[in-house]
Amino acid sequence: MIKAVLFDIDGTLIDSVDLHAKAWVEALKHFGHEIAFQDLRSQIGKGSDQILHGLLPPEVIEQRGEEIKDFRADLFRHRYMPQVRAFPGVRELFERIRAVGQRAVLASSGNADEVEQYKEIANIADLIDSDTSSDDAERSKPFPDIFQAALAKLQGLSCDEAVVVGDTPYDAEAARRAQIKSIGVLSGGFTGQALRDAGCIAIYHGPEDLLHRYDNSPLAWL
Repeated sequence: MIKAVLFDIDGTLIDSVDLHAKAWVEALKHFGHEIAFQDLRSQIGKGSDQILHGLLPPEVIEQRGEEIKDFRADLFRHRYMPQVRAFPGVRELFERIRAVGQRAVLASSGNADEVEQYKEIANIADLIDSDTSSDDAERSKPFPDIFQAALAKLQGLSCDEAVVVGDTPYDAEAARRAQIKSIGVLSGGFTGQALRDAGCIAIYHGPEDLLHRYDNSPLAWL
């Protein structure tokens, strides 16, 4: 029986993927690096420690990586965070999870301040049992650290008693490495095939679709 649902946030509960990509493109341009929006967007879902790898030479990351990440975080907080909105059905989905006795955990690669703001934007602060951020893991997705940390906070629960809900192949890969099953949502922009190939056992359009189909979803029948 599934006792806990571990949720990614960006692109899963919160409509923020394009905004994060814009912030990264703008930040990198500020430091003299022109990266196409779509190339950057496809990396959203990884933590900032992983996004720059493959986009910039290793020596640039070593010399200026932290400066770029700090600039991006400040830019997103002040320019883009005010535009962030929750997807439809998020609070209602969390209410349903709580009503059937399951526990809801936020498992994000974002920083702790962003996670706190997302709770308020989605109006779910009173419905979650725990949360993780980049502070809780040495490595971000697609490494399993975030989901392992989230599960560890639910003392006594095994991998078989939890399910991950995420919007990217990086979520599914991280869940698979943590030996946790995953459900994919299309709200972040990745295709259903990409999510299935990464290991998702079911696909939904977004939180509202998962809510409406809850009784026949892996949350109810696993």
